[in-house]
Amino acid sequence: MTHLLRLTVFALAAGALVLPILAGLWETGRAAFGVLPAIGADRLTLDPWRQLAALPGFATSLRLTLVTGVGSTLVALILAAGAVAMLAGRGGGPARLIAPLLAAPHAALAIGVAFLIAPSGWIVRLVSPWATGWDRPPDLALLNDPWGGALMLGLLIKEVPFLMLVMASALGQLPLRATLATGRALGYGRATAWLRLILPRLYPLIRLPVYIVLAFALSVVDMAIILGPSTPPTLAVALTRWFGAADTALILPASAGAVLQAGLVVGGIALWRGAELMLARLGRAWLRRGARGRGAAALLAACGAAVAGLVTLGLLALAALAVWSLAWRWPFPAALPEAWSLRGWLRPADWGEALGTTLALGLASTALSLTLAITWLEAEDRAGRMPWSGALIYLPLLVPQIAFLYGLNVVMLRAGLSGGMGAVIWAQVLFVFPYVMLALADPWRALDRRLLATAAALGAGPVRRLLGVKLPVLARPILTAAAVGFAVSVAQYLPTLFMGAGRVTTLTTEAVTLSSGSDRRVVGLYGALQAMLPFLAYALALGLPAILHRNRRGLTGGLG
Repeated sequence: MTHLLRLTVFALAAGALVLPILAGLWETGRAAFGVLPAIGADRLTLDPWRQLAALPGFATSLRLTLVTGVGSTLVALILAAGAVAMLAGRGGGPARLIAPLLAAPHAALAIGVAFLIAPSGWIVRLVSPWATGWDRPPDLALLNDPWGGALMLGLLIKEVPFLMLVMASALGQLPLRATLATGRALGYGRATAWLRLILPRLYPLIRLPVYIVLAFALSVVDMAIILGPSTPPTLAVALTRWFGAADTALILPASAGAVLQAGLVVGGIALWRGAELMLARLGRAWLRRGARGRGAAALLAACGAAVAGLVTLGLLALAALAVWSLAWRWPFPAALPEAWSLRGWLRPADWGEALGTTLALGLASTALSLTLAITWLEAEDRAGRMPWSGALIYLPLLVPQIAFLYGLNVVMLRAGLSGGMGAVIWAQVLFVFPYVMLALADPWRALDRRLLATAAALGAGPVRRLLGVKLPVLARPILTAAAVGFAVSVAQYLPTLFMGAGRVTTLTTEAVTLSSGSDRRVVGLYGALQAMLPFLAYALALGLPAILHRNRRGLTGGLG
């Protein structure tokens, strides 16, 4: 029976997660080497790669991808480590400040950042004309700059809070106070003790999340469209444009570029791992020297100040979405609108369909992902943990979306499934499930097993223990995992764009499309709606358990 359960869970995981990715990579790989019968290409050739190299701006796109992806990940890791070292053990205030940035979808946050740093943005308005003398927007490349600076800023605002959360969680696995006390006994200050004693033990615990951040930064599309350079853009944005171009001849070089994009992520992670090993050797030599590191405190303070600035910018970006969604007349350089209006919010005919589709996709993909996660974890309880489970969970987060979504769309077209809600839901589950699983796995595995033993002693079978004990006790973690999954679904851009064949419109696809338009009020409205949905989901996740268990004050196991 145990063996059968293992096989069943493996089949579910493989069918839902692995096979779609492998099928998509296979079809993309075939097209990358000239085989795509739908457009009359039926022989193996290297011509798509030659065409890719000859496309205008390809080399610049490649350089921008590497600089923004690797650069933002490296800076985010340094800043997050410094900020966590400064804030550890000092209350939950900082965590509450970064929570909105963690919940906000990437596209909504990017739009808010654009509203801040544009030449006519909020920051320039706040210092004009009294400090700058500008009575009209300056001719400065503050947004969509050719160096990718604005994109890196947006990535940092999103990545630093995530890495801080991961590090704060990992610190719970280390004897923090005892280690710091040992450092003080050796004559080290707090900052030096962190760098010498805590960080080397902390980093291995967060290595995989760092790789996920690196993979995302190297292949991000929605934020790069809004904040990044446009002529030429990063490689992932260029590939998205080529795949959607009217000229079908671009599909083959775009497929070659998609394979290259996957290679960049694999190569980037390999080089990062090599850098880790080299730094580990240098670090051991530094540790043996025994220097007191007098500048460590200043370094951590600088990281903390930089993170405070990023969090402030992120919160102002979310505020800018709300302000622009309510603005009616806002001439430059006024710091606030001269006239306010609810007109956009009171016209649901404009945004109601996108909102409804977003809700339907989010609820469906979250329900499926949550069901699969609970099935997986229950199978672990009955049959033991499976050694390959981690690889299956993280695979969709490490493989660039652009590398396999086009090929998966080809598979769906052959099956007659592309362009509908079902195909989009399935594609979103590929990315929603890993986050649901990661959010739910630790609380599930930490459940007090004495509760289950008591239920079994009273005659409850496995199903009754699941329905009567585990699910009620783990109500809060389950709802939190559902909120995480819903937020991930709301943020999905490429899966909706590719698998929906342009016929499935969500708040995210509309926001990204409209971001290049001139009416900031409309863009702000879509961005505000997009950001609002995850906040509502998290509010429900926090509020419902309190209502469900108002008469069960002693039911605390797993409610955290």
